[in-house]
Amino acid sequence: MSESCCNTNTSNKASNQFDHKDAIQERYGSAAQEKESCLCTPVGFNPVLLEAIPQEVIERDYGCGDPTKYVQKNDIVLDLGSGSGKNAFICAQIVGKEGKVIGVDQNPDMLSLSRSASKEVTKNIGFNNTEFLEGSIEKLDELDKNLNPLIADKSVDIILSNCVLNLVSPESRNNLLNNIKRVLNDNGRIAISDIVSNKKVPLRLQNDHDLWTGCISGAWYEPEFISDFKELGFKNLKFVERSAEPWKVIEDIEFRTVTLVGNI
Repeated sequence: MSESCCNTNTSNKASNQFDHKDAIQERYGSAAQEKESCLCTPVGFNPVLLEAIPQEVIERDYGCGDPTKYVQKNDIVLDLGSGSGKNAFICAQIVGKEGKVIGVDQNPDMLSLSRSASKEVTKNIGFNNTEFLEGSIEKLDELDKNLNPLIADKSVDIILSNCVLNLVSPESRNNLLNNIKRVLNDNGRIAISDIVSNKKVPLRLQNDHDLWTGCISGAWYEPEFISDFKELGFKNLKFVERSAEPWKVIEDIEFRTVTLVGNI
């Protein structure tokens, strides 16, 4: 991502505290229609696993790492903020016929893109083990008309996410974390690629819609990214990937890409 392609002017677009949902929906809805280079960092994926995936899905994937490398055969995978579906379709091939991949996303345009691509991927790989659900990743316990949660308790082997957790407002992070633990089985794992900061991001930067929706000012403070999961009871937590150089520097705050893994 080039420094000049995103608006980092913090003097405008401030709004009510952490009220970014409409801005996120608008920006990612547009990004589902046309590629926006500002929303992604260069990440290399296994080219063999990309061959079965439509090009528009690959182009409109906005991530900062490759958490799919930590998925295993026969896993039941939950992809939080599945977007265009690229990570989910890669996982579908890794887990095989006996595995399953569930993508959750709140953006209708992204869901339309991933769901429409599912038929082509199914044809290319020879089986269908992927579904995409509409919902907020911090509300996986939200009940449907039959009083069933979006994602059932202890139903998932591994949760992955690619540059999405930072979009969840701070006041909803406890719900997000508790839901992550709730849906994982007793041996459940996480593989989360995201943005972290070396200093806590001040409120005035968090209130900038451009910085927030650009996966910048919602970044987790790096020490807390591990400690928050540790407090939930996760073990063996470590950054298996961490960019040596900052992805961005804004007002002396360094923002880096990391991939966090661990297990219950």
